[in-house]
Amino acid sequence: MKNIAVLGATGSIGTQTLEVVRGHKDMFHISVLAANASDELLEKQIREFSPELAVLSDEAAYKRLKARYSGPTKLMGGRQAFVDAAAFPEADTVVTSMMGFAGLEPTMKALDARKDIALANKETLVVAGEIVMRRAAEQGVSILPVDSEHCAFFQCLQGEKRETIEKLLLTCSGGPFRGRKREELIGATKAQVLAHPTWNMGQKITVDSASLVNKGLEVIEAKWLYGVDYDQIQVVVHPQSIIHSMVQFCDGSVIAQLGCPDMKLPIQYALTYPTRQPSNFERLDFWKLKDLTFEEPDTETFKGLRFAYEAGRMGGSMPCVFNAANEVAAGAFLKGEIHFLDIYDIIEQTMLKRECVIEPTLEELFEEDAWARTYAASLLKK
Repeated sequence: MKNIAVLGATGSIGTQTLEVVRGHKDMFHISVLAANASDELLEKQIREFSPELAVLSDEAAYKRLKARYSGPTKLMGGRQAFVDAAAFPEADTVVTSMMGFAGLEPTMKALDARKDIALANKETLVVAGEIVMRRAAEQGVSILPVDSEHCAFFQCLQGEKRETIEKLLLTCSGGPFRGRKREELIGATKAQVLAHPTWNMGQKITVDSASLVNKGLEVIEAKWLYGVDYDQIQVVVHPQSIIHSMVQFCDGSVIAQLGCPDMKLPIQYALTYPTRQPSNFERLDFWKLKDLTFEEPDTETFKGLRFAYEAGRMGGSMPCVFNAANEVAAGAFLKGEIHFLDIYDIIEQTMLKRECVIEPTLEELFEEDAWARTYAASLLKK
């Protein structure tokens, strides 16, 4: 029986993780459920899964739940309680499905407590990849990717030597604006941006998918997970989202992982590795599958991907600055404070304004994140 802590339990990945657990109750026990402010949904999850600990980082939400709930699960509230939940003694594996830079501190806490990580919080590796991977190696724990693309790479590399990798072919749906030019995106509405053609995700990641920033974050994540150079990571637009990614090897062979676009598959693989377990997930029907097409990404229109490569190649603190500026800009767009194309301008201006710290400490990365957020927020007022 594997004991699991789910950080971000009420979000898209968190709720799908619990769906996977429902299908394998003989294999998994939920030890910890942690969320931000969705107290009503968390209460339902507590009553179903009976964790030893449940946490709400939002104090007001915690107080609401505390006033209603009187069961055996221990309740805690506040940001520090959320972080500390990552080191809960009885948990073996921590699913990091919270959003953004906020995932870094609890992930480091889990690593220090020698917990295996099922990583759905890509920003952790984007902003502090070298530090995180080194800490995992020192602690002798695993970081297993939950992103569908990185899970695909992980599966394609089973039994292969990393030095035989010639290229990681990172697939990308292209988002709702695939094929559009910059002038066509002037005045793009929130509803249009959130109308992703193949995946059902949270709002922020859907904005990132429309801007291709999300694919840029995945490029940086791949660099750290698989120890490759940026020149070895090639983004391929694949609108059908059937091939989740591919690996090209030194002899020219290409191995791909295919499946229906369903995040429960990579979640289950991360939780059950090194075994495969049965599931009732939708299967591909190759008699009905008519087309698999591929395109080169348009990085002049969708500059988020280009900026990510630039930040990654600069290294040091610049991916942290890139990510922080995007988090501010994407949040502002969702609030109706800026236009869609303004996201790119805010990222670019923030990156240009800040000198890169080559080998930042963890403390310096927190400082860089804070500076970039403040500066990006100042651009919203101009």
